[in-house]
Amino acid sequence: MDKRFNAVSLQQQMEWRRQAVADVLEHPEWSLAQAVGHIRKTLRLTHAELAALSGVSFRTLQEIEGERSDGTVQTLNKILGVLGLRLGVVSGRG
Repeated sequence: MDKRFNAVSLQQQMEWRRQAVADVLEHPEWSLAQAVGHIRKTLRLTHAELAALSGVSFRTLQEIEGERSDGTVQTLNKILGVLGLRLGVVSGRG
């Protein structure tokens, strides 16, 4: 947890996770960079903390969030995996 914030309960952390998932799913128009940034901010994590939790390098995370890199599917799945999500492809038909 970011040192700028006070310690929070597990219940509050879980609520933040649920909110981050709901927000990302409700906004399919968001770019991946916007979604990653929203997740990080909603969970109140620094770039370094999310990088450590996801197993993605600090620099890669910053480049994705700063829209200087699209990242790979594998990298994005590591980041989204923090919330139990995976990047997927669905048919536009149906």
